[in-house]
Amino acid sequence: MIDSTVVDLSRLQFAATAFYHFLFVPLTLGLSILLAIMETVYVMTGKEIYRDMTKFWGKLFGINFALGVTTGITMEFQFGTNWAYYSHYVGDVFGAPLAIEGLMAFFLESTFIGLFFFGWDRLSKRGHLVINYLTGIASNFSALWILIANGWMQNPVGSEFSFVTMRMEMTSFADVLLNPAAQAKFVHTVSAGYVTGSIFVLGISSWYLLRGVHVEFARRSFRIAASFGLAAACSVIVLGDESGYAVTEHQQTKLAALEAMWKTEPAPAPFTLFALPDDQQRTNHAEVQIPYALGLIATRSTDTVLPGIDQLEVRAAERITTGIEAVKLLEKLRAGSASETEKARFAAIKDDLGHGLLLKKYTADVAQATPEMIARAARDTIPDVAPMFWTFRIMVVLGFLMLALMAIAFWESAKNRIGEKRWLLRWALWSIPLPWLACEMGWFVAEYGRQPWTIYGILPTNLSTSALTSTSLYGSLAGFVGFYTLLLVAEMYLMVKFARLGPASLGTGRYEGESALLNPAK
Repeated sequence: MIDSTVVDLSRLQFAATAFYHFLFVPLTLGLSILLAIMETVYVMTGKEIYRDMTKFWGKLFGINFALGVTTGITMEFQFGTNWAYYSHYVGDVFGAPLAIEGLMAFFLESTFIGLFFFGWDRLSKRGHLVINYLTGIASNFSALWILIANGWMQNPVGSEFSFVTMRMEMTSFADVLLNPAAQAKFVHTVSAGYVTGSIFVLGISSWYLLRGVHVEFARRSFRIAASFGLAAACSVIVLGDESGYAVTEHQQTKLAALEAMWKTEPAPAPFTLFALPDDQQRTNHAEVQIPYALGLIATRSTDTVLPGIDQLEVRAAERITTGIEAVKLLEKLRAGSASETEKARFAAIKDDLGHGLLLKKYTADVAQATPEMIARAARDTIPDVAPMFWTFRIMVVLGFLMLALMAIAFWESAKNRIGEKRWLLRWALWSIPLPWLACEMGWFVAEYGRQPWTIYGILPTNLSTSALTSTSLYGSLAGFVGFYTLLLVAEMYLMVKFARLGPASLGTGRYEGESALLNPAK
């Protein structure tokens, strides 16, 4: 039988390292584009203040990038240490985008960042600007390949199972690359990163304006962040809708859990604005709904029916039953005793093999599974509803709050009234953590909602781990959390230190007189 403690600890460790790592990623994505915009203005106008803006925000970008790389490298090694069977089973497909990300995007990004920091006095204005743009492109390429890999986990296209190698094998790299789930996830994720960078710049600039220091520097940074941030915030919402549509197409159980939709509703289904989902009773309390809204948003039609959790469980039970047959036929194929008819039958039903493997959680011999085991395995295909329901709604509320902030900030910029409304500056300052909260919640929805699968519909999480002991996992989990926490503390210390110094930290002499206002003790 499978040791559930090992599985749970392996999941917890990967979740912890992934959540830590993604504290650094969105700011890297957002600042990389903002730096390119700032330097473009510098090259076009020749005004030194835009060069200073690029160098100052670039310094914070560099701190964040260095720590992001550190957390990212160790996280990827866990596929070999904690998820060895996963790596064996899908490595032929999953490994390709990860290898490309490491060999192309990561090395390109690191090279261009080096040229960005050390090329100011060695490259021409336009040459350095090109490097700046290439840095931003490389950062986005890095995210692209990671999200292609993750998108394949959500929607495993371009591959098929081989009973000869007992692995998933790639059949079409183009299908993996152009996977609709991956493309929707990529554009939504990078747009969220752009919002993160914009609010970071907006918030720190507001902090300067509240204290009356580096005023012109802060006003110009505020204007660029508000303009870019408004476009990015709109993109997040629009592309989030596209990402949700991809979920409707490929992961209906995730959608049903997000919406706490226990029963199949007539089309178009209502959107549940508020509810208290009850997983035990399989019902919602204090429910407030908007008629037709979910059907129109999720299916973009008025007659497409969205299945509820009860119906999806029935479908899962049917696939598990077929999966039992697939497991039996696979054993015959491996033994070389399958007839041509049985080979054809396996080819017809092998897509349900993964559902049959869900029973490995309850019995070593799938062929001996009882109806009760099948029912329990079918129930496992539905993520816990309450955490999914609330996390998604909090994320959406945060998204609209950030959109409102960016819209008002842009309006004030357009009216040349930056800094006049102190309540807006305080709102921007206290909003700095919001995009990180929204990003982490988005990843929770994406990954927790995929359970019980590591590869959706193909490989159950319970079968994906390495042969480890709980003791070793407790030790490595404590080590990772301790190490990553130290890195996060170092990041916060350096960011706060250089943000307090402001552009005076550049040593240009243009801001030295103002720096004392930030630190009266001097």
